Amino acid sequence: MAIQSPCVDVCRIDGQSGFCVGCLRTREEIREWKGMTDHRRHEIINDRARRAAKLPATAAPATQTSAPQTS
Repeated sequence: MAIQSPCVDVCRIDGQSGFCVGCLRTREEIREWKGMTDHRRHEIINDRARRAAKLPATAAPATQTSAPQTS
């Protein structure tokens, strides 16, 4: 079973960290998501805590309230 996208439809890239404040992926990771292996997707998802710590407090990631998107 493919790993679902962590997208929560809050698409705003933090200029300092380079991470989306909603899903904590980089623009490149967002673009390449559909072609990634499940192993690489797991690496990105499992790295959320480290990535969230790099965001300024005012750009805290959104909490996921619905099922992940497939983008």
